[in-house]
Amino acid sequence: MKTMFSIKDKIKACGKRSLRLAALLPLGLFSFPFFTSCSDFINQDSDRVIIADKDHLNSAEDTLYSVVGIVNKLQAISDRTILLGEMRGDLSDINANTSADLRDVALFNVNDTTNAYNSPADYYAVVNNCNYFIAKADTALKNNRNEYIFLKEYAAVKAFRAWTYMQLAQVYGKVPFVTDPILSTVDADKDYPKYDMQQICEYFLKDLQGLETIEKPGYGSIRGVASRFFYFPIYILEGDMNLWLGNYRDAAVCYYKYLSTRNGVNTGYPTGTSGVEWSRTSTHWDMMSDGFASFFREGSNYTANSELVTLIPGDSIPSEGNYSQLRNLFNSRSDNNYSASIVPSQSLINLSAAQTYCHYTSTRNVIYAPSGLDNYRSGDLRLSSAFATRKMDNLVHNKTIDYVINSKHSDQNVQVYRRSMVYMHLAEALNRAGFPRFAFEILKNGLNDEGIQANVIPYYKNDSAWIAQFSFPSNMYVRRSGAYPALTSENTMGIHSRGCGWSEYNERYVMPDDSTLTGDARLQYQIEHVEDLIMDEDALEFAFEGQRYYDLMRVALRRGNPAYLADKIYGRRGADKVGEMRSLIGKDLYQTANWYLPLP
Repeated sequence: MKTMFSIKDKIKACGKRSLRLAALLPLGLFSFPFFTSCSDFINQDSDRVIIADKDHLNSAEDTLYSVVGIVNKLQAISDRTILLGEMRGDLSDINANTSADLRDVALFNVNDTTNAYNSPADYYAVVNNCNYFIAKADTALKNNRNEYIFLKEYAAVKAFRAWTYMQLAQVYGKVPFVTDPILSTVDADKDYPKYDMQQICEYFLKDLQGLETIEKPGYGSIRGVASRFFYFPIYILEGDMNLWLGNYRDAAVCYYKYLSTRNGVNTGYPTGTSGVEWSRTSTHWDMMSDGFASFFREGSNYTANSELVTLIPGDSIPSEGNYSQLRNLFNSRSDNNYSASIVPSQSLINLSAAQTYCHYTSTRNVIYAPSGLDNYRSGDLRLSSAFATRKMDNLVHNKTIDYVINSKHSDQNVQVYRRSMVYMHLAEALNRAGFPRFAFEILKNGLNDEGIQANVIPYYKNDSAWIAQFSFPSNMYVRRSGAYPALTSENTMGIHSRGCGWSEYNERYVMPDDSTLTGDARLQYQIEHVEDLIMDEDALEFAFEGQRYYDLMRVALRRGNPAYLADKIYGRRGADKVGEMRSLIGKDLYQTANWYLPLP
């Protein structure tokens, strides 16, 4: 009996009236220098092509049907959202079980249309459905309570479209840009310009303006998944777009507006104090409490304290067609003959072990955990929470196998945004806006007004008015006190503490500075080195979540230094195997043109 989520069930419940959902298939990236025609690539019989059976969407039933249909199309790209951003980075690696297609992704050898992970048509299926809804929805229509019927869905669909185009730009570089629905070969035969990330971000910053505070559609719980997790918050999208564009102050304000309004006006959305840590009553490094792994089992309940922000719901059984394979790639399961295909890279293992865990005992003593502990328990503990192996006797094959568990990919849903991502992107934006100490506060102590006044304002007095708009009231953002047991009101700590203990007491984790420098030279030193800490923290917090490759790309482009990305990826298996990786990878990553997949 099927017990999990199936979007098809929800669609069937909405009635027989339907749109045939479809995709636009673009020509190759280099077919035309500026424009791409889609003629000959439209399949009128495909279930991916929108063929309208009505001229307008004008009923409440249409809103539900259309939005759920778009989420259905998002399912088709959910795995790639993780894999294309993860396997091309430096934190995950392949093994003997990895398929040829995924191996080619990891080694930058995707050169043709036969690779299962290179299908832009699926992205354009989302785009074309969004374009249809935006063009056809009667946004002036009201119900008998004088409420706009389509407004919530209209904002949500515009956000779906913006996010999908950003994914396309990250994966392919320049892509055909289409904002009208393609409903016929006449439409498909038109020439469409190709937009890069900058053009896409500039367009959608204007397109989304004014929609940020519109409430999201509420469809309740669908097969155990809270539908409020389906949507992409517009403030976060605008923050990310400004981050890519280099509008760092604007990006920071967008992220702050999300954090300060997520739970309503005059409310907070603090980091929480959950992580993975050694027990405060033990100094023998043998008892651990893990609140980190639970972040990846959220989805059933949307609460004020949810770590999860956005997910793409997956079907529960393979026959549904949009079944996520991530759990079979990252874990040992009967479905994959207990053979996981993705493992931590040596680079991630080394980075995790290089961190200093600061232990704050129940008697308020500071102790630093030793190195050399097994099972990824040296340094940062998040890797040990996310990834574990154990020996298991496989009776079917009469042998002992390495049984792999990855807690970040344990169910059918694919997580896209988390609370800590918003905070870390806020740190990235504040740092590049010229406030590295403000950014470092997010890493080490956690944000509240008291800390900002003590550790930030004194260093940026000329910008105190701008900083003042970032208010994290200390009665809503209560930092850890060190009391044992912890006070129930405590809800804020530095992101680094999620895996490295009590960073606020860690004298080895300090603000980078060089007092021999002065003025702008000193500030630039701080900015670059805090950015290095932010990228390390992103790796420790978000490994296996599909963020890494794009984080490296963004920083490398910002610094005008392709080697920043290339050297880290060539170092995936450690410094002693850089030559091996360069020979295996099929592209020269010092050339930015080789960072993208080719459009078939």
